[in-house]
Order: sequence, then structure tokens, then C-alpha cells
Amino acid sequence: MTKKTMNREGSGIKKAAAAYLSDNKKPLLVFTGFFILLLISLFFNVTAAETVLSFNVYDYEPGQISDITVTAERDVFNTDNTIAVEKGEKVIRKGFPITEQSFCKLKMLAEAPDYFDSRAYLNSIVYFLLLSLLAFFLYSPRFLGRECRLRELIFLCASFLIIYCLTCVCQRTASFSSPYMLPVIIPATFFAILITVLFGQLSAVYFSFITFFAVLEAASFQLVPALFMLCSCILAIRIVRNIKKRFDLVVAALALAGINALLMGILFIIFSEPGVPVVGSLTGVAFNGFISSILALGFLTPLESMLNTASVFRLMDLSDLNSPIMRKLLITAPGTYNHSMMVATLAENACTEIGANPLLARVGAYYHDLGKMDSPEYFVENQSGDNKHDEINNPRLSVSVIRSHVKKGVEKAHQLHLPDEVIDIIAEHHGNSLISYFYNEALKLDDQTSPEEYSYIGTPPASREAAVVMLADTVEAACRTLERPSVSRLEKFIHTLVMAKYEHRQLDRSNLTFKDLNVIEAAFVQVLAASYHSRIEYPDQKDPDEAEAPKSEEKAEEGKKNE
Repeated sequence: MTKKTMNREGSGIKKAAAAYLSDNKKPLLVFTGFFILLLISLFFNVTAAETVLSFNVYDYEPGQISDITVTAERDVFNTDNTIAVEKGEKVIRKGFPITEQSFCKLKMLAEAPDYFDSRAYLNSIVYFLLLSLLAFFLYSPRFLGRECRLRELIFLCASFLIIYCLTCVCQRTASFSSPYMLPVIIPATFFAILITVLFGQLSAVYFSFITFFAVLEAASFQLVPALFMLCSCILAIRIVRNIKKRFDLVVAALALAGINALLMGILFIIFSEPGVPVVGSLTGVAFNGFISSILALGFLTPLESMLNTASVFRLMDLSDLNSPIMRKLLITAPGTYNHSMMVATLAENACTEIGANPLLARVGAYYHDLGKMDSPEYFVENQSGDNKHDEINNPRLSVSVIRSHVKKGVEKAHQLHLPDEVIDIIAEHHGNSLISYFYNEALKLDDQTSPEEYSYIGTPPASREAAVVMLADTVEAACRTLERPSVSRLEKFIHTLVMAKYEHRQLDRSNLTFKDLNVIEAAFVQVLAASYHSRIEYPDQKDPDEAEAPKSEEKAEEGKKNE
């Protein structure tokens, strides 16, 4: 490899790093602040811990053969001066038994106010750096399936710090020092429920596994509290992941109380130890599960508003068709309203089939054409006869009106404080696709016309739900023009429309597979075939146009007679 090639590659790496730092400035600042707070927490935790060279003093006892050598780094005296530790003294020696005096000196060394176990502190820093690296990969778009938004990152970091610090503090109290009593006070299940409802099941599962390692370290690597916390969180996530009503959280509270008690009972059997407070532990963890769900019910409403998340409860509220904005859409743009209802049905059905979020797709479809309310007469579904674009007679002006509805829709969505996930669907439902009709009209006037001038100014969908809404929007609008819409004709036509979006690279960022596209097409056909099905013609049924003609002729004859 030549020096010139190496310099070029080095320059490319620097540019990529600079671009990454520029694009992720806010998340990196949040993570930096979080890690500084974590370092402070680790400092106080190590200061309060009775460790020497990162080993807990109480892991040793008089008469035990030492597996390490501990050398005093400073002089340490107790209050009555009966025992003293001199600088450079070997308090305990590897391979030699620990005497009563050596053990007392070891405790004095660990409990000395000016002693700080720097080795334990560095070990903790390395441990959490590795844990942060794991979190970085788990919450990357490849593993999470979407971008981890800033508000989600802040909430996750805050939740992690609360759980870790509370575990560190309570582990040193007399009431919760037992590994079977420590889970009583850890609020991990509470945060797991909140994260599941606010940000989704996968985010909560990743959080639970990361928190497992944090609790394990805070509890001096005792397995029982960390294992109980992980199992309780995963089961809580499983219970609340598909809830539809707020009352379901009360039912979940009762279920979690019983599940937590059962989990702790199993751990008692597996790690059977004498002198364990069985009744207190079982009662405590049952109460923890119950109160976690009840508190989550109380905190969800303010958190939904503060974080502006697309939670199931928030989406259910937004799906209310009696809301002022939906009633205004019905009155000002009835054609757009009916189109949105059909797109919502198509998108919801398709998302259900491919395992995406059907409720998000339905709400996104309801609001995807909000921008058409300002000038509904320029959109074909709202036109009853005359086409306003014929009066303009300028393809360039017509395109500016058509594609402005996306920008206006996003602006209205921000004014309504809709969740970002819904706003993304509004912004991405046309991607950067070509407005082909007006482009072809422009080509008749100037064959050098650029396609970019007649394309939507946006980005292709970045989520499966946004991509499904895009496809549903295209299919619903196009199938209206299809003559004799039988199932076979619908299948061929819809496949052509979907493949056109794929070929124009509108689905590249959506993570949809070809299998998903086949399922989506089948779901669209099922809904549209039911919508366009033929009806039985009754024996006495007549064509209104044919029936109207004789009446008109009769009236004409009567008019002549009257004359």
C-alpha cells in the first residue's frame, strides 16, 4: 500500500468520524453527561465499600488460607492504639493462613477514612465502559430496528442511574443487605413497564439485560438480586406489551404480585441458604410487583405528554375520529377524509400481517394528508367536476401546490404536538418520488425538464409503518381508476405499484423484506376486493340514467301540450 493511498484512507476515516460526531452531537453530549454522573456514583460506591485491592474484606475470615498478598500503603491506627498498621507492612500473605490480628488489620485498612481502593474504582470503570459498549450496539438502528431518539436516550440513562444508585445505597443498609431482601427495593420492574409502554418491547428488553449487569455489580456480584430483577422485568414486559386500556395495568399489577412471589420462591429453592427472611422477602417482592404497575399507571400520562411518545394510550387518543382536527378535515376536504380512512384500513391490516405496529400505521394514515386542508380543491379526490389545475395551466405551479401539502402537514402536526413517529409518517409518505402526471405534462413543453424539479422534497420512509402507509396511499389512489376491479386484476395492479416503489428506491430505508412485500400485497388485495365487491342486481332494479330519460320526455310532452 502506497503512502498516498494510506493518506487518502486516513482522510476518509477522519471525514467519516467528523460526520458521525456532527450527526450525533446531542446523543454524545447526553452520554457524556450520563457517564460523568456514573463515575461520581462509582466513586462514592467504592469509597463506602469495605474492599482492599478490589476484594471484599468479608470474603476472608480468620484461619482461611489467603490467595492474595496485601501490602499497606500508609500507616493506619485505631482509636485505642492497640493495633496499628505500618506503611509497607504485609497485612496478609498469599499462601499463609489469616490470623485474627491480620484480619483486624485488614478491616482497619478497608475502613480507614483516607483509604481509597483505586484498583476497585478502575475495575468498575472498565466494567461499565464494556457495558456501555454493549448498550451502544444494542440500541443501534441495526439491532433496535429504528433510531433511538434523544428523549428515549435521556429517559433510559436516568432510569439506569436511579436503579444503580438505589441498589448501591440499599445494599449497605441493615434492612436490605440480604440478597433476598435487596430485590424488594429495586424499582427495575417499574421502569421496565414504563419503557415498554413508552418506547416499545425491544427497548425494554435491552434495558433489562443491561440493568442486570449493573445490579450484579452494585450487589457485589451476588446472583440472586440481579437474576430476580431480570426475570421479573422480562415477565412484566411480556404482560404489558399488548395492553390496550389503562385498566389493563391494574390487572397486570395483580399478575406481577403473584409472579414475583413465585420467582422468589424458586430462587429460595435453587439457592437454599439458612437464616433467610422468607416471609418478608416474599411479601416484599409481591408488593414491589403490584406497586410497580400501579405507579406506572400514574406516571404514564405526564410522561406521555413530556416525552411526546407514540405510546399505545396516546395513539388510542389520537385515533378518535371525533377530535376537532378530524372533524375539520371531514368538513373542508371530505374526499381526503374518506381517502385517509381507506388508507388507514389498508395500512393497519398490512402492518398486522407483517408484525409491525398497526395502531401507529392507522393513526399515521389518519393524519398523513393534513396539509391538504388549506387548499383541498387542488386535489382530485375533493374535485366534483372542474379541475383547478386546468385554470393554472402551468405544470411547475401545479407541482408546487401538490407537494406543498407534505410540508404543511408536518407544520400542522407540530402545532398539534403529535408524536415524532406520526410526524415522520406524514413527512415520508411520498418520499422523494416523482409526480409523474405533471412531469409528463412538462415534458410536452420542454423535453429537457429535470425529474428532480417534479419530485417530492422529502426522504423515503425510514420505518416499516411509514413505508406501509406510503404503499397504502399509492394503492388506494391508483385502484380507484381500475375498471372492473376483480381479485386477479387487483393482484396484478397492486404488484405493479409496489414494485414501482421498490425500483424507484423508495423502500430502501424501511427494512421491509420481499416476503413482507408479498404479505402486504395480499393484505391490500383482501381489503380492496371486499371494498369493490360486486352486488346482486335485483329484478326491478333500473339504471338511474335510463329511468330518468322517460320522465324527462313525459315532462317535455306535457310542456308542449300546455303551450
